[in-house]
Amino acid sequence: QVQLVESGGGLVQAGGSLRLSCAASGRTFSMYAMGWFRQAPGKEREFVAAISRSGGSPLHADSVKGRFTISRDNAKNTVYLQMNSLKPEDTAVYSCAASSRIFGSGSENSYAYWGQGTQVTVSS
Repeated sequence: QVQLVESGGGLVQAGGSLRLSCAASGRTFSMYAMGWFRQAPGKEREFVAAISRSGGSPLHADSVKGRFTISRDNAKNTVYLQMNSLKPEDTAVYSCAASSRIFGSGSENSYAYWGQGTQVTVSS
């Protein structure tokens, strides 16, 4: 099993930046592709970004491409989501997830382990 704990959320003004972190414990972190998803109030959870086991082949949703960047540090058992140029529509609970696949995926069904999430609120 893998335990995931997110941090770094908070309140920020539009145009600002935040960096989310997701710390993993349990089984070998480098054996999992990782993803970030978000869920806004009253909406379905949606894919944000994903990254392969090795840290290559990053994927980003069209809605965040050019503004958000996913990365990972396998030595620190941590995956990051750098969020720049934040917009009010980015407001959501952001969760990280782990998949036993080699490459990250935009499908929730690919992920077996999920963190509790961290709130990101962007004010206009």
